[in-house]
Amino acid sequence: MRVPIFAFIAIAICNFALAEVTVDSLPQSSLVPGGIAVVPVHGDAVSGSFRNERILLARYDGAQYAIIGIPLDAEPGPQQFNITDRDGEESLLQFEIVHKQYRERHLTITNERQVNPNAEDMERIGRESVEMRRAFSTWSESLAPEFAMSLPVDGVRSSSFGSRSFFNGQPRNPHSGMDIAAPEGTPILAPAPGVILTTGNYFFNGNTIIMDHGHGLISLYCHMNTIDVEPGAVIAAGEQIGAVGSTGRVTGPHLHWSVNLNNVRVDPALFLGENPSP
Repeated sequence: MRVPIFAFIAIAICNFALAEVTVDSLPQSSLVPGGIAVVPVHGDAVSGSFRNERILLARYDGAQYAIIGIPLDAEPGPQQFNITDRDGEESLLQFEIVHKQYRERHLTITNERQVNPNAEDMERIGRESVEMRRAFSTWSESLAPEFAMSLPVDGVRSSSFGSRSFFNGQPRNPHSGMDIAAPEGTPILAPAPGVILTTGNYFFNGNTIIMDHGHGLISLYCHMNTIDVEPGAVIAAGEQIGAVGSTGRVTGPHLHWSVNLNNVRVDPALFLGENPSP
């Protein structure tokens, strides 16, 4: 049974006094669709937004940065974002996205309903989409994000982030996470500290966990065999949260791991200190 998003996560949307957070590291900057823009700002910003979504402001090594998730559908070229300082003055800053050609992946799904859902399935998918969008929109001031993450499971990376996806020959949305293939029951460990937002069984994602890491940094874990945590649990880095499975739309046991910034899916490799996949 699906567990609703834990009510205690107070989303401090209007409290800009705490908008900045001090961090021990920064994610890798990659100015491509699905990447992350790490942009120095003038040092006294208290809030910012990009494409009408609030962005993360972090102080690292004495300097202030805007850390912005870039959507996979973003077009190459200059992009503007807004920041507001302590005196209420607004400024427009800019970064430039460059083109990236992602690979294709072609998968054969034996359960035809997982490719072409019926009307009842679509109703369920709609309800689940609302729940997940609500979780991905969470903004919690009380958690300080850690950008230096570790792989959540020991296995083989079977599908790259951003791949153009075809299921049974039909085009679908680009792959929005990192797939790690591993035997059923392999432990899944939290890549960074956080709080469990929600757990549930979803039509496409199977057994799923969504974890809050603070200031709009959210992670997602799908296709699990078991879920070992409950909403509201405070999780340490390296703590087991579940086990690898093959629930939902899959071709075999694996973990689908997504990372989200300002409600945008970005390449998880950028939090591992790696060059993202071509």
